[in-house]
Amino acid sequence: MKFKINRDHFSNGLQQVLNVVGSKATMPILSNVLIEAEKDHISLTTTNLDLGIRCKIKAEVKETGSVTLPVKRLATIVRELPNVDVTLDSTPNHQVKLTSGGSQFRIMGIGKEEFPPLPEFGDDKSFSLEQAELVNMLKCVAYAQSADETRYILNGVYFNFRDGKLSLVATDGRRLALISKELEIPAASAGSIILPARTVGELLRLLDKGAKVKISFNERRASFQIATEKDTSGLVENIYLFSKVVEGNYPNYQQVIPKETHQRIKLERELFQQCVHRAALVCSEKSNSVKIKLTSNLLEITAASPDFGESHESMAISYSGPDLQVAFNPQFVLDPLRALTKDEVFFELKDEVSPGVFKTLESFICVIMPVRLS
Repeated sequence: MKFKINRDHFSNGLQQVLNVVGSKATMPILSNVLIEAEKDHISLTTTNLDLGIRCKIKAEVKETGSVTLPVKRLATIVRELPNVDVTLDSTPNHQVKLTSGGSQFRIMGIGKEEFPPLPEFGDDKSFSLEQAELVNMLKCVAYAQSADETRYILNGVYFNFRDGKLSLVATDGRRLALISKELEIPAASAGSIILPARTVGELLRLLDKGAKVKISFNERRASFQIATEKDTSGLVENIYLFSKVVEGNYPNYQQVIPKETHQRIKLERELFQQCVHRAALVCSEKSNSVKIKLTSNLLEITAASPDFGESHESMAISYSGPDLQVAFNPQFVLDPLRALTKDEVFFELKDEVSPGVFKTLESFICVIMPVRLS
């Protein structure tokens, strides 16, 4: 195998696939990137068996072939090379010569046959979305995923394709975030998957490089074909992300969403976010809650901890209901406010022991459980 490539394009491609490789790979081959040279491009592939990623880059291929090399070390070397033209030449015993200007490296590789193949997709359900839209939807729910390993079914984002819409849901048992968008879904393509948190993190990093993303899935795995802007990054084609899905049944999230809330107030999102953030500055691990108090046309946010003291914030609102006071974990209030981009958000409350609900005029809902007032 022999090819010539632009150093910055090569470096950029290696950065795209680097994240998937863990620091403690169970097998040496899993620390390597598979480099395959074809007609006018090379493809770079990494996997940790649960998650795999592949991207293609333009290159001047003189001899086709393949080899795998330690990806972290290779990425460091390529980034530091002195000349923008890089030549890579591999021998049949998997030794690679890397040349750039006056620099020359010899790196020991491993053959392609030991590299675990990425899954082939056959009869999968697939949908195409705008990348910006999917990023926005993921940001609106991802913070609510559970990190508790014992409840593995909640360690991810639930994608539900049915009834003419795509819904994304995440919950950790104390809060739940849900966002939906209308989507044409043929009856045969309806279905759902739970995408692991690690994959969600990769998607948030990779998306927004182009216009479209194609999602394909079956009950075992999902793939994302991410279109990239051709001219800027030197990536010729798409980035492909392959992931196992969390197997099992997602809990019925509809029953968590309150059917009725008595009071609904319209809030200026950024102002409310800043007030909650400042009020929470006095919170401590032991007393980690902010009280939200509604009185006629006034919303007050207070917090107190024995170690630090107290805080008090107030903002004018349009409200004519009964006086009401309820306490929440400040992080649970701040996360949806930070994720949203709309200026207006609606906050619904019933009483001090019922959940609070954030909504927007689009189909976004975030339910947060209150902290008991002592």
